[in-house]
Amino acid sequence: MEAVALLSSAVSVIGVRLGAGTTQFKKTFATRNLRSNTEVPNRIRASNLTIDHISTLKKVGSKESRIGKQPIAVPSNVSITMEGQDFKVKGPLGEMSLTYPREVKLEKEESGSLRIRKALETRRANQMHGLFRTLTDNMIVGVSKGFDKKLQLVGVGYRAIVEGKDVVLNLGFSHPIRMAIPDGLQVKVEDSTRITVSGYDKSAIGQFAASIRKWRPPEPYKGKGVKYADEVIRRKEGKAGKKKK
Repeated sequence: MEAVALLSSAVSVIGVRLGAGTTQFKKTFATRNLRSNTEVPNRIRASNLTIDHISTLKKVGSKESRIGKQPIAVPSNVSITMEGQDFKVKGPLGEMSLTYPREVKLEKEESGSLRIRKALETRRANQMHGLFRTLTDNMIVGVSKGFDKKLQLVGVGYRAIVEGKDVVLNLGFSHPIRMAIPDGLQVKVEDSTRITVSGYDKSAIGQFAASIRKWRPPEPYKGKGVKYADEVIRRKEGKAGKKKK
């Protein structure tokens, strides 16, 4: 009899627990269902979009380059020639030409200034827009005012001199370095340690100045070498050595 009573009490306890678990499950399911029903109106599903909804979506176009959309002023002493994608400019310092890719086009405004515009809406057109605006502006400024790049020699015995159409550098090697000056560039040396490269082609000036610097780039410990006049060299601390006890 005692065993039957214990068994019946255990069954009743299990039933109560199962009933409580079922009730809790129903409450949880109802809460989650209510939450999902309240959140559905705030969501946008692609399957629920109609033609009216799609037509009202905002189309985001590609932005113009901040540099490319700026106008280019043409001085009075500069003459320009435009033939299709070919552009020529002539000024008191020289003459230059440039061919534009099909992604961009050059237009002349009524005010006399130039403007670069995109002919296509592609990724490459976005890249070429600002690039060719800068190249065009450099050409106009170069033939009218010119550019220059200054270098400085730092080191004992380092010196430079101009001999005819060559620039001769003494940079600590067993022999002097002789470099031919490209056409259209002028090289001036002051105090045997300051070099100025000038001309109307900005890219040619930078290339020749870089080729001079590469013979002896400035080292970070004492700063010796050929550096640009406005270059800042990050210095390193040398070996301090072991301290004597």
